[in-house]
Amino acid sequence: KNKFRTCSLNLIEFPSAQKHSSKNCQKKLYAPYFMNLVLSRMPTTSSVTISMSCNEVSLSFHVYFSQAYFHLGINDKLGLSGRPDRPIGCLGTSKIYRILGKTVVCYSIIFDLSDFYMSQDVMMLIDDIKNALQFIKQYWKMRGRPLFVVLIREDNIRGSRFNPILDMLAAFKKGIVGGVKVHVDRVQTLVSGAVVEQLDFLRITETEEAPVFKSLEELDLPKHSKVKRQSSTPNASELEQQPDININDWKNKSTYEILQKLDDCNCLASQALLLSILLKREGPNFITKEGKSLLICSGIALFSALRSVVRFAASLLGKLVDSLAPSITNVLVQGKQVTLGAFGHEEEVISNPLSPAVIKNIIYEKCQLQDEREAVVQQELVIHIGWIISNSPELFSGMLKIRIGWIIHAMKYELKFRAGDMPAKDLYQMSPSEVKQLLLDILQPQQQGRGWLNRRQIDGSLNRTPAGFYDRVWQILERTPNGLIVAGRYLPQQPTLSDMTMYEMNFSLLVEDMLQNIDQPEYRQIIVELLMVISVILERNPELEFQDKVDLDKVVQEAFHDFQKDHNRPKGAEHQDDMTAFYNTHPVGKKGTCSYLSKAVISLLLEGDVKTSNDDPCTIS
Repeated sequence: KNKFRTCSLNLIEFPSAQKHSSKNCQKKLYAPYFMNLVLSRMPTTSSVTISMSCNEVSLSFHVYFSQAYFHLGINDKLGLSGRPDRPIGCLGTSKIYRILGKTVVCYSIIFDLSDFYMSQDVMMLIDDIKNALQFIKQYWKMRGRPLFVVLIREDNIRGSRFNPILDMLAAFKKGIVGGVKVHVDRVQTLVSGAVVEQLDFLRITETEEAPVFKSLEELDLPKHSKVKRQSSTPNASELEQQPDININDWKNKSTYEILQKLDDCNCLASQALLLSILLKREGPNFITKEGKSLLICSGIALFSALRSVVRFAASLLGKLVDSLAPSITNVLVQGKQVTLGAFGHEEEVISNPLSPAVIKNIIYEKCQLQDEREAVVQQELVIHIGWIISNSPELFSGMLKIRIGWIIHAMKYELKFRAGDMPAKDLYQMSPSEVKQLLLDILQPQQQGRGWLNRRQIDGSLNRTPAGFYDRVWQILERTPNGLIVAGRYLPQQPTLSDMTMYEMNFSLLVEDMLQNIDQPEYRQIIVELLMVISVILERNPELEFQDKVDLDKVVQEAFHDFQKDHNRPKGAEHQDDMTAFYNTHPVGKKGTCSYLSKAVISLLLEGDVKTSNDDPCTIS
């Protein structure tokens, strides 16, 4: 009987700007909105009027609620230590709390100031707000209205960030945000329909220190003062983005010489390189006489849109993004694995949930030696993939292993394809929201306006396979007594068939491990096509089977040689092994890749014996 009506969201506007202080920084806050999402089981006519001024409700930070919930379940006699220090989700922060005689409201964790640069991307913040509202709309089950607080800082409305925030606020006024109905109202109206929860477990003894819920403080502005919009920060195009020094020339120079160069250098990219040498040599606490440090350089670069410098500095400082472990868990629960590591180098396979510290060690150990920026970009992608696979799992169909380094390779290749004859855009200079959009683009099926080389590059980098691929490999192995060889990796028929079944995950992972030795995405996709061709041929010719080991690399080479004969084999040894034209050929048709692959497979099959059967309708005598 408790049918849900449409969800709406109430917002309250504070009358003045505010600020908060933290250990590392002091940021101005423009007094934002309280938003009360209504999942209305309540009658539309019901309303309770509670007179309450803004001063009677404290807006506190997320971290203080985590500290308060630490006392939940503590029992010294039973040896219970209480709730772990973990973040509180959107549903938990959508209530009004009565704590130690105070009325407290908490904003969501997405508004916490993280020291990771992703929290400074306004477009990411707007997406997080919309996703949080959708989540609350879907899972809120209480009778009251969920309260959602939006916190807008001064940094969020500087320069080019102002218009997206303004559009979001305009959407609040119109009443629709990401498909959720919203309503702007005063705080007195919101409290009447909100959920109030008493934290009764906070029974603090005289010897214990009560948790402190610091609220936002109002700025002391003169009366009748006008708030003017600050000037925009300089764009990245106005500053030097490429370093004007070679880091190898400065590695062996003295600290004094580096400091002298640092004082004379105005390029942020060059400053970051010099500071990276000092960081490794003198330690993280070393500060120059001018007060420069890698953290300060990163902050300046962040507001100057020099994101490549920001990523470089964040990696050297060993930064770790929030919610990294839950994002990997989101991938694992979909029945997939995650590999971390740079493209073309050793990778670490994650098949079980890990702690953030362990994941951090893996990322920095596998990625930082190749390119410092790779370590933090892989963290970005893990966060994005964790969100995408939870909301659109169909985009990852046919992908058993999510290889982060290979996905980055696919994104770089996509940028080169889009640039054409122009210089390609630098992936490391793109904002986190642009990286997320590029990831969504390459996950979509690539069809129109693309050659087959590009399609095979993308699909091979994503490790995408056709439906039923692993089952077909099992059927091939049944007809191959001496096993398969791919890129030097041997897959025997026995004990594989006796120890495993066709549909179990272990066999699929075994096939993926075999394919993982291939270091070219387009060649990997050709091998996948070859296995599908072999499966179809064996399915239609049950009397045939392979007599010797099947080396798939030799089969591809044989098909490629036939392709060269039909297309006027190029002169010169340097061009004879170039398979670009073969990769760019349509798979079907008389001159398609499948035609050449089929010819090579049939030649190999006919070298063996043919099994005859009395039931065979094609017997001659």
